[in-house]
This record gives sequence, structure tokens and C-alpha cells, in this order.
Amino acid sequence: MKFLCLECNERMVFEEREVPGDGTFSAAFSCPGCGRRIALLANPMETQLVEALGVKVGGSTLQEKPMELVRSMMVGGEEVLSGARSVPVWSEEAKERLSRVPAFVRGMVKKLYTDYAAARGIAEITPSVMDRAREDLGLEGM
Repeated sequence: MKFLCLECNERMVFEEREVPGDGTFSAAFSCPGCGRRIALLANPMETQLVEALGVKVGGSTLQEKPMELVRSMMVGGEEVLSGARSVPVWSEEAKERLSRVPAFVRGMVKKLYTDYAAARGIAEITPSVMDRAREDLGLEGM
């Protein structure tokens, strides 16, 4: 995602990210042409989702590692390629529950639960694991 200055039709440049400690984050962008500035403010739930997905707000300033995009898109990421952590399996009940999630966010939700289980050494994702993850991650209202 990029921000575009409506006045100059130029791509806005990332300036800084702030995390005030209340569960939110903000990011500031400026236009290199006219100097116009804008800010993005994410609420706690959005912040948690961005962090869980490993999104780099402002992009990467370092040269990407080989296959970084592919690694980041894989469920389990680097751990899958290195073999450091096994990927949990999904029970039939959990798969059925996941199938009721809207298709446009299903992959993101699946990654969220898979990462949660893998980080805790949970071998099988069940509806009870999904309930615990929702509670632990503060996603009850979703």
C-alpha cells in the first residue's frame, strides 16, 4: 500500500512510526514535492493484526534477504524453511469453523491461528485452541 499526494500526484514517503504504549501505533508520511504531511493511526485491534502478520510499516530500509517475500508469505515463515518449528495440523472441526470465515480474510486468519499454535508448541489446532487464541490475542469481538 502506498499513499499518493493528491496535489502533486507523487508517492508519499514514510517518515516515522510511533508506538505510544496504549496499544495503538501511528505512522507519518510526507510528500517530497510539496511537503504535505499525513498520519495513519491504527486502533489496538488493527495494531495487533498488523503485528501478528509481521507487516513492516514504512517498508524495509535494508536490502531484502533472498526469498524474503516468499518466506514471509508462508505459514510459519522462516521456521518452515529452517525446520526449527513444526507447523500445527488443523482438526476437521477447526477446518469447518475456518471455512465460515469470509474468504477475503480467511488466509490471514489461518496464519494468525497457525502462528499462535506454533509459537506455543501446540501440534493440533482445534476449536478450543481457536477460542483460547481469540481470548489471548484480544480478538473476541471479531
